[in-house]
Amino acid sequence: MVATVSTLHSPAQEIERLHALHHKQMEAFRADPMPDAAARIEKLRKLKTALVQQQDSLVKAVNEDFSCRAEGDTLIAEIMTTVQALNYMVKNVRKWMRPSGRHVNMLFAPASNEVVYQPLGVIGIMVPWNYPIQLALVPIATALAAGNRAMVKMSEFTPATNRALKDMLASVFDEDEVAIIEGEVDVSSAFSEVPWNHLIFTGSTAVGKHVMAAAAKNLTPVTLELGGKSPALIAPDANLEHAAERICFGKSLNAGQTCIAPDYVLVPEGKEKEFIGRYHQAFTKMYPTMKDNDDYTAIINDHQYQRLFSWLKDADEKGAKITQINPRDENFSDCRKMPPHLIENGTDDMTVMQEELFGPILPIVTYRSFDDALAYITDRDRPLALYLFSYNRDTEKKVLEQTHAGGVAVNDTLMHIAQDDMPFGGIGPSGMGHYHGKEGFVTLSKAKAVHRKGRINSGKVIYPPYGTRLHNLVYKLFIR
Repeated sequence: MVATVSTLHSPAQEIERLHALHHKQMEAFRADPMPDAAARIEKLRKLKTALVQQQDSLVKAVNEDFSCRAEGDTLIAEIMTTVQALNYMVKNVRKWMRPSGRHVNMLFAPASNEVVYQPLGVIGIMVPWNYPIQLALVPIATALAAGNRAMVKMSEFTPATNRALKDMLASVFDEDEVAIIEGEVDVSSAFSEVPWNHLIFTGSTAVGKHVMAAAAKNLTPVTLELGGKSPALIAPDANLEHAAERICFGKSLNAGQTCIAPDYVLVPEGKEKEFIGRYHQAFTKMYPTMKDNDDYTAIINDHQYQRLFSWLKDADEKGAKITQINPRDENFSDCRKMPPHLIENGTDDMTVMQEELFGPILPIVTYRSFDDALAYITDRDRPLALYLFSYNRDTEKKVLEQTHAGGVAVNDTLMHIAQDDMPFGGIGPSGMGHYHGKEGFVTLSKAKAVHRKGRINSGKVIYPPYGTRLHNLVYKLFIR
């Protein structure tokens, strides 16, 4: 029997529902603690079929939540990315599930060692508003591939998408397999305090700290996908046209409301004007107009819209030079669309130079020497992504060895997150842990070490009483 979609009545009722569903899923997991590969693959295929069939309703729902969400942004960054991830898991989950044979030291022979990948149980998933489809479904799929059950806390800022996802998931899964929870801060707090077998949170660094503190009460292991200020580093040898175009795409997708969007760009001193000109050209080619152009996404809500403009005002008052890119000189006073703003002369006391921007604002930082540029990056918190523009392998090697980031794309932006066979995850203030692909399967499994002995027990040679000649021989052979 397929579960019906629950209706959210009040925070207290949803918290009560949260705990009841968690108990229900734990009971269901205990009854089926090790689903075989066929069962997991069937669930993944059912999820993919539902997603492909209902993509139009999901695209419309996200568009409603944003007031204007480019259909291409949703199809490329959410639907297609998720479908490809599901295809990859279906193809590989049987291989990932195989026990891994491990070496046995001669001291312990005859014996065998292996690592068995065991489902953890019930996975909690906390989803942000910027990519609500992908950031709900890819973790759900990963949990299912690893043999788990999943409960998902959706953002209160995407109510239409939440309804569409609940309907879609309810058409495929019972609530003891996959369930969606809604609500505001009080429900989110309660969700983070549940004793999950693992908790995945995607969101801001500030909120991530609260989630981790709440999870610590139950020693719940966490994967935190946060954000931070991801730099785009243009090396002196870079092709500025290529760099500007690819940075522009990465910053304009979803109107910059992307955790791995370039957050500032490092440009060789004297090339900033050329970069701005190239960026303007690239943006105008992609978006000749913005206001009535369905290809250009709006800012999610008034709060975020006002935040971005208050940060621009702060930068302006503190001496920044701001270039607005507005190809048709349109007026945006009656909508939440925001044109790109490039910032020069930024200083550390400006909010735009301190906080993750999450919108179409891009500070330009100039450098005199390449070592100065590297020092600028390494002096700051380790970012979720780093983008290097250079066709010189020695330069690439230097950057990869001397900087830390959750992930790196060379001569591109954003695309590393869509590589199914690579892990995705932050480092330090930009997060901890990995998922996607095999690393996601491993994260949501217990790699259980199994050591087997037969009838012959060579280990008896180290049993007491100690000090025998045999003990001394063992010490001589193995303590060296």
